[in-house]
Formats: sequence, structure tokens, C-alpha cells
Amino acid sequence: MKKIISLLLVAVMLVASVAMLSACGGKTDGGKTETGEPQKESAIAEDFKIGFIFLHDENSTYDKNFLDAAKQATAELGLSEDQVIYKVNVPEGNECYEAAADLADQGCNVVFANSFGHEPYMLKAAKEFPEVEFCHATGTTAHTENVANFHNAFASIYEGRYLAGIAAGMKLNEMIEKGDITAEQAKMGYVGAFTYAEVISGYTSFYLGAKSVCPSVTMEVQFTGSWYDEALEKEAATKLLSNNCVLISQHADSMGAPTACENAGVPNVSYNGSTQSACPNTFIISSRIDWAPYFKYIIESANKGEAIAADWCEGFEVGSVKLTDINEAVAAAGTKEAIEAAKAKLIAGEIKVFNTDNFTVEGAKLDSYMADVDTDADYTPDTEAIKDGYFSESEFRSAPYFDLNIDGITLLNKMF
Repeated sequence: MKKIISLLLVAVMLVASVAMLSACGGKTDGGKTETGEPQKESAIAEDFKIGFIFLHDENSTYDKNFLDAAKQATAELGLSEDQVIYKVNVPEGNECYEAAADLADQGCNVVFANSFGHEPYMLKAAKEFPEVEFCHATGTTAHTENVANFHNAFASIYEGRYLAGIAAGMKLNEMIEKGDITAEQAKMGYVGAFTYAEVISGYTSFYLGAKSVCPSVTMEVQFTGSWYDEALEKEAATKLLSNNCVLISQHADSMGAPTACENAGVPNVSYNGSTQSACPNTFIISSRIDWAPYFKYIIESANKGEAIAADWCEGFEVGSVKLTDINEAVAAAGTKEAIEAAKAKLIAGEIKVFNTDNFTVEGAKLDSYMADVDTDADYTPDTEAIKDGYFSESEFRSAPYFDLNIDGITLLNKMF
């Protein structure tokens, strides 16, 4: 009889356990559901909403990077479709204010916009809707405007571009060793959107990364005057190729430059994501900002009623800067190892991307430079940026302010 009672008790316990697992969404072991998917355990209020404003749509590599991060972050936090609102193809004009105001009216607790030119319209909306948090990528004014619910964010992407530059320099060395080019012919091309500090900082860090392993490298930059124009970007890359550039990179958002490189059989370092599937014979690597950590930060902070930093900037340590997988079919041997070694030194502070020992301006080393950090209409220099032997990028505000034209880089046009 005791044995029968014991068996009955075991059966009851098993049934109760199954019921509990069922109530928990099929959660079994290691935080996964029965289907093997990660279990989403959201501490975010059910009535919480976030709205996203994007300059373009998923056809832009820049905007797709943001869209993917937004979907990842909101899914990991367990937000439902009703809690997330997307607005795409929103121009850098009053349309941005209208989009932000509409999202606030729809009950969004946080509104985020992703393009530099969105900033004044986001600030206008922040002043009108003080109960809503307005967060903006690449902006420059939050730290001086002192509007409590208006925030800027960026990442130390110049470190990612520096590492991508190392991959480029390794490829140039391989081409030199094979006799495909001479050391003097190690000239890269770069397709840039505008002559903003963000772009200048990006192409300079890329160049310095390449120069750290290929000392003879030079670079030409062609600007398009647009963040996203496939025809112009392809035309710019084609011009650089006609100028005998043997490797191309970019800070522009379409497939124009990578496609031109693939057609010409010239190595390419892309931006904001891998282009390997479309350009398998030329793509080497890409750096990008992963915005998921920031999105999770602002959602969780707003949900808890905690303050959001006025000016947020993070890097490799929190996963905000990332590199794609290396295309081993194109990259030079040893590229992965060289990048990992440099990355470790960047994180440890042993490498400073803008170390003033590694570049000159008009033939002279810089001991001092006043940067325009507290941006005004006249872009007046206001902050000493050289300290401890390096240009302290993104330390006084999140958005880049490195705007120097260093030796070794030639600008083919400057009108943008």
C-alpha cells in the first residue's frame, strides 16, 4: 500500500510540474522554450511604447542597421508589436517634427530618430512634449541645450573603422608582396557623403588603421553630397578607380560603391553590414554600430523612470561597435589575428586611434587643437582636444568632432 501511495504522489508531482512549465510558456532548461528559442521575460510595462523615426527604409544599409537593432532590442525585451511603432522615409525637415509629435500623441514613452538632420525637429518636439523622452543618433546639441527629455547618442565607431583599416592595409601588403602593385601604388579610395566631422573622423581612422600596417598607403576621398544615392556613390567609386585607387571604402549608405568594386574586381571595405552575398569576390570586412545596446538602455531606463544620459557613447566593451565576419576568400592571410590583437589593445587603452605621433597636418605634428564641441551656428572652436598625446575623439560629446585634414589624404572635392 505504501508503494502505491508513493507512486501516486510522484505522479501528482509530475503533473504539477508539467502544468507549471506550460504556464511559463513551455520553459524548460537554460532559459529556453521547448522549441529551443530564448525565453522572453519582459519587465517592461504592458502599456509602454517606443517610436522609431528613420531617414530611409531597409534598402539603405544605414537605416537597415538601425531597423535590425530596433527589432532585436524590442524582441529581447519582450515588447509586443503594439508597443513598437516605425516611421520610415522621414526627411530631415518638418516632417520629422510631425512624425515625432504623432508618435507622442500615440502614447510613445520614447521617440528615437536616426539622422543628423532630424535633430532640430526632435528638439522642437521634446520641448512640446516634456513627458516623452526624445533620443537622437549622431546629434551634437543635447549637452548644451540642457533639455531634460532630449538626448544624443553615438558610438566609438572610429575604433571599428581603424580595425577595418588594418584589414585594408593587410590586403595592400599582400598585393605589394605578390607584385600586383608597388608600395608607391598603395592608394585607397573613399566615398564620403558630406564633409562633416563624422565622415572626416571615419575616413581618417580608417586610413590610420591601414597606415599602421602599410606605411606607404595614401588615400583619395570623393564626396557625394548625399547620405544615400546609389548612382552618385557608384559614380564616385568609379572616379576613384579611374584614379588608380586599388581598394575602396565608404561612408555612404547604398550598394553603389561595393557594386562598382565588384564589377571592377577591386577589394572593398563596406560599412554598416556585410556585402559579401552581393560582392563575394571583393568584400573584405565591414564595421558598424550596433544600436541594440542603446535601444535596450533607453527602453529600460524610461520604463523604470530613470534618467537617460544626455550624451551617450559606448564601444566594443558593451557591443556597440562591431565588425562583420572576415571574407577569408578575399582578405589577406593573418587579417583576423592582426585585428584581434589591435582590438585587445584598443580596449586596454594601449592604442589611441588619433595618436598624434602617427599623423601630421601640413607636415607638422599637433601639440594643440581647439575643436568645435559646443556647436554653434559659426562652428566656433571651443575645446582643447589634444591631451596626453592624442586627439580625444568622442570624449567631450558623443558625436565625432575630429575635422582635421591630415597628410596622406587628398580630398578630390570639398563642396559638401
